Amino acid sequence: MFSSVDDDIQTVIHINRNKTTSHRSPVMIGDGLGIVLAAGLFTAIVCGVGTLPFFFVDEISDRVTVILWGLAGGIMLFASVFGFIFEGLGEGTITQVGIGLAVGVALVVVADRIITDHEFEPREMPDADFRKLVLIVGVLTVHSFPEGVALGVAFADLGVEGDLLIGGLAVPALAIFITVAISIQNIPEGLAVAIPLHTYGVPNWKIFGWAVFSSIPQPIGAGIAYVFVTIAREFLPFGFGFAAGAMIYLVLHDIFPEALDHGADLPGRGRRELVAGISLGVAIMVPVMVLTE
Repeated sequence: MFSSVDDDIQTVIHINRNKTTSHRSPVMIGDGLGIVLAAGLFTAIVCGVGTLPFFFVDEISDRVTVILWGLAGGIMLFASVFGFIFEGLGEGTITQVGIGLAVGVALVVVADRIITDHEFEPREMPDADFRKLVLIVGVLTVHSFPEGVALGVAFADLGVEGDLLIGGLAVPALAIFITVAISIQNIPEGLAVAIPLHTYGVPNWKIFGWAVFSSIPQPIGAGIAYVFVTIAREFLPFGFGFAAGAMIYLVLHDIFPEALDHGADLPGRGRRELVAGISLGVAIMVPVMVLTE
């Protein structure tokens, strides 16, 4: 009896939410877009934080680098599963979320191939080193777009539900959760940009600029995704799946292998440090998830 009543209440809540989102005014969407773009710019600037150690030291140990990459990967995996996939299943079917996952993976695969196969000119350093540098900065820049999409999708219920008020609009817990997750994982991405640039003698302030530039697609992707899922809410389950697929593939295909490359000369080839970083990332995100529920 009680479960039936609870189901009826959830149905009413779902219907009312859909009615509210389908009648959002252009002004409300515009105000929300400003908040989403600000969140995207914040995450992009945080990427520059990863370069700050080189303002004080000349080198960061491989052990610390592996832990930071593991931290980033753990945060992204946790956010993908407990943020996007769970939210997607709450909004639609497993088939819809699955299709979104597949498309998200496909986008990152295509982006990787475009960057890898492209010829870059001119070169001011040996070919192999230059290609690796462009690949790292380029891949992180291209990958920032689906991360931005993930951020925009997380703000889909902006102005509809949430305990935090910004600009008179209720901010959903998922938006806070994903903003924190992407911001934290952007720090080791900034470090990944900084390491090769520092090796090649690029000034620190330029390294900071390149790190922020590599995440500029985040506010762009966030804005586009937010407007799209706000207007066409029926695509929201696909959007959640897309965001999760892109982030999960990025972690398994790029972030973890990159971490193990840095740890190749460590005892255990960096696996212990990677696991430690992943565990730390999950430990950080569990209380964030609890506090934003």
